[in-house]
Amino acid sequence: MSHFLDINRTAPEDLRAMIDSASAMKTARAGRPRAALDDAPVLDGHMVALIFEKPSTRTRVSFDVGVRQMGGQSLVLTGSEMQLGHGESIADTARVLSRYVDLIMIRTFAEDTLLELAEHATVPVINGLTDRSHPCQIMADILTYEEHRGSIAGRKVVWCGDGNNVCASFLHAAGRFGFDMTFAGPEALDPEAEFIGEARAAGRKIEISRDPFEAVQGADLVVSDTWLSMHDGPETRERRHNLLKPYQVNEALMEAAGPDALFMHCLPAHRGEEVTDAVMDGPQSVVFDEAENRLHAQKAVMRWCLGL
Repeated sequence: MSHFLDINRTAPEDLRAMIDSASAMKTARAGRPRAALDDAPVLDGHMVALIFEKPSTRTRVSFDVGVRQMGGQSLVLTGSEMQLGHGESIADTARVLSRYVDLIMIRTFAEDTLLELAEHATVPVINGLTDRSHPCQIMADILTYEEHRGSIAGRKVVWCGDGNNVCASFLHAAGRFGFDMTFAGPEALDPEAEFIGEARAAGRKIEISRDPFEAVQGADLVVSDTWLSMHDGPETRERRHNLLKPYQVNEALMEAAGPDALFMHCLPAHRGEEVTDAVMDGPQSVVFDEAENRLHAQKAVMRWCLGL
């Protein structure tokens, strides 16, 4: 049984196999009429529980569609429908769900919830997002980059903004896929030192910069994310805007990065805040390829977890 909890907990050869599998499945579907799209039913007879303590658009739709395309069935559960960690312990929930389903995906808040669920489940568990990491997103991002530019090994990725959970998973990926990374953002929002140290220990060049224009010199990929959480109040929103405004990805910054640099954003984007419309809709943006690739990457993750 293989859990997919974080990129830095997964062997590089397994990560590469998942990317290759995702690419192959996407290629097999290309050019076929939608009515004829029917993947090999590798999940036939399998039930997948999709748990959402946090609201979601892309994660929910891409996992649900992915299960169905592979012939399985999905059971979508929200925090309001469950007693996860409240009326019932997380460990007991894991034991019960394992009697009903073949695979569990959870999108939650605390990393400890994910880890406890995985510890007590007897079926594979997938991290659909925690406050600390977002590995499925980065698998889609790697797939997207390599579709457009070839291997990501040896490339330079620049993260602009908040050193959040998506940034953390990019740092995990740097060590596993062999690329370098520069974080450009305010000191108060630096990524966790632990994740920086892991990537450096794997031999990767990880830099911290307070000057975004200096940071993007020689960049192959520029990445941003929303400055705000859906739970932030007015005071927090104002403070974060003031901190992060210098790190907006705009036309001038992408020009400094060079014409071959791609731009990514995991979405949803707050246009005009962390990124301008001209960049989001411009020729260097691959954000909607990136969104589509959540589907293909997660199908590969599910197959890997189940050994299919």
